[in-house]
Amino acid sequence: MHRQLFLRRAAIFAVAATAGVVALVPARAQAPRLIATPAALTSPAPRPPACLIAAGQVRFDVPLVRMARLLASGQPIKIVALGSSSTFGAGASTSAASYPSRLAEELSRHFPGHEITVLNRGVNGEEASNMLARLDTAVIAEKPDLVLWQVGTNSVLRGKAVPPHASVLHEGLARLKATGADVVLIDPQYAPRVIAKPNIDDMVSLIAAVAKAEHVGLLHRFDLMRHWYQSEHLPFETFVSPDGVHMNDWSYACLAKALGVAIAEAALRPTATVIGPQIAPR
Repeated sequence: MHRQLFLRRAAIFAVAATAGVVALVPARAQAPRLIATPAALTSPAPRPPACLIAAGQVRFDVPLVRMARLLASGQPIKIVALGSSSTFGAGASTSAASYPSRLAEELSRHFPGHEITVLNRGVNGEEASNMLARLDTAVIAEKPDLVLWQVGTNSVLRGKAVPPHASVLHEGLARLKATGADVVLIDPQYAPRVIAKPNIDDMVSLIAAVAKAEHVGLLHRFDLMRHWYQSEHLPFETFVSPDGVHMNDWSYACLAKALGVAIAEAALRPTATVIGPQIAPR
């Protein structure tokens, strides 16, 4: 009797134990497993192309006489960047990525130890007439040694007639040169929505003609960016913001590099006109 009871209990225990083992199997099967991550998801983002600037590609037709004298005497230099949204920095990730900010960094490398300040006086949406209206307060009042005047894009985008801009540019340049400052013009950007306008070529030609007539420097931004697209075969996405108009961090930095190279060459260019009376300290 006792033996039968013992065997019955043993059988029940064995069945319960077996059930417990079976119950553990699904639990182990549901444990999380490591999933291999595709290599494409972990590979680094493609590196941006190098910005290659040849001195001859961006050379000004005239030397920067005032800047040369200040460099020779070791005096501080103040640069004012006048313009619209592509001077202000529209399309850049931060204000530090605008071309005036990047230019300050470039010039510190070209002229280590010299005190060079670059002021950003760009205002979104402005045309040449708007800039002329604030020339005294935004630019001349700062007593600049070099003025970089970016102009033309907004008028092109709005389909304005090009010839009237000549008188505005001549007046503005005359007032700037009367202060003794060096002046450099910067023409429109080569971007999809800009080159789609029928008057863009006329604007680029007008700015070049005015720069030659007024004997001031000209940074051919339009040709530089066209070179990126047509000769270096960079897609617009590399150097133009998604809006199809403004530049981006890469192109602002490359524009600043181009200006740095051009300014350094024009300020250090051997010329008799650089030798003259020293400029009195401010």
